[in-house]
Amino acid sequence: MNAHDLCGLRLLLAAAAALVALVAPPFARADTVTDWNRHAASALITSAGQAPPVALLHLAMVHGAVYDAVNSIDRSYRPYLTWAPATPFDSKDAAAATAAYRVLVSIVPAQGAALQALYAGSLAAIPDGPAKAGGIAAGEAAASAMIEGRAYDGRFGPFRFSVGTLTGTWRPVLPAFVNDPNAWLKDVTPFLIENSGQFRTAGPHPLTSTEYAREFAEVKAVGSLTSTTRTADQTHAARYWAESPAATWSRTARTISAQRGLSLVENARLFAMLYMTAVDTAISVWDDKAFWSNWRPITAIREANADGNPATEADPAWLPLLANPPYPEHPSGLVGNGAAFFTTLQQFLGTDEVAWSDTTGAGLQRSFTRLSQAIDEMVDARIWSGIHFRVADEAAVRIAAQVANWRQQHYFESTRGEGDRDGDGND
Repeated sequence: MNAHDLCGLRLLLAAAAALVALVAPPFARADTVTDWNRHAASALITSAGQAPPVALLHLAMVHGAVYDAVNSIDRSYRPYLTWAPATPFDSKDAAAATAAYRVLVSIVPAQGAALQALYAGSLAAIPDGPAKAGGIAAGEAAASAMIEGRAYDGRFGPFRFSVGTLTGTWRPVLPAFVNDPNAWLKDVTPFLIENSGQFRTAGPHPLTSTEYAREFAEVKAVGSLTSTTRTADQTHAARYWAESPAATWSRTARTISAQRGLSLVENARLFAMLYMTAVDTAISVWDDKAFWSNWRPITAIREANADGNPATEADPAWLPLLANPPYPEHPSGLVGNGAAFFTTLQQFLGTDEVAWSDTTGAGLQRSFTRLSQAIDEMVDARIWSGIHFRVADEAAVRIAAQVANWRQQHYFESTRGEGDRDGDGND
């Protein structure tokens, strides 16, 4: 190749590279909303050690305020609680950081110094001026509305699950024999739905039924600590979903958001939808648990001689793969909360075809090609864990779908075409 031809080839390659740069999507990166999601998840789950449904509740508060703050500037959707005073020129980054910080520090005041440092870092990246000041004011107003709105929402109440004595009723189990200290969740005011019993399930199968015997046999075989039918991959999946699930769902949402290149405004709405749907599902599940008070597989299998079903056989020494949570079995909390996340992502993105991989802090990795694949695996994983009967997992998926559909019909409506330019929510 002569020099003239080589020069021509270089020009052609440069033109091709320029064309790729024009049509290729921008590199996905974190923004202020996802940054503060990571900060909040760390503060609530890692530092404060909050149980998954409690962390989801507080993350819903954080992201509900972030949504109202950002949306008050963008004005594309109806507010959750309030239109904060704002102009279209105010800083959405300052609004998001301020709303998240103020709500978060009200929840975990002991972490105030660490959170203040993170907040200062967020503000330092924003040029001083009226836009920054306006964004901060919007964030303050949205945070105040959320803190005030949730001040008497039933958190930390006295309720504890009843300990049963009859066959089929729940009682604390190995290894700690604990009654859920967060059982008060069932009495918390929901964020979206009308009340905690709105989506009551049909309950567990009757003890003497064929369906119960079939599900009993399934969890007894595949959920046993010493199972010979559970595969290595099933064991891996069971452990993956059990390791800090609220952190896993949050991390996955950030990953998918980055892959899709969602904007800060889109993330503000998505993350509010995710956590509000998840916590309302959790509230519904905890209410349903109290209503049915169903025993765990470990109790059912060890005491099968008393269940009146000739197709079940007791094993007094049976142990599950994973330790059972300290609350009634039906429906599944983990499956309900996770299904709420993935159903919301389906609705927001308008597709089930989303591929991602995730690795937990302990190095457990799973990869998926569809959002529904994750839901299906969670259903199975809690059986492989020896924690649930199948009907409890499937009922939780239905609750999550009902809550998500209710949210779709009643919240986060577009304001496009309303002519609302003054930020008061009126035409």
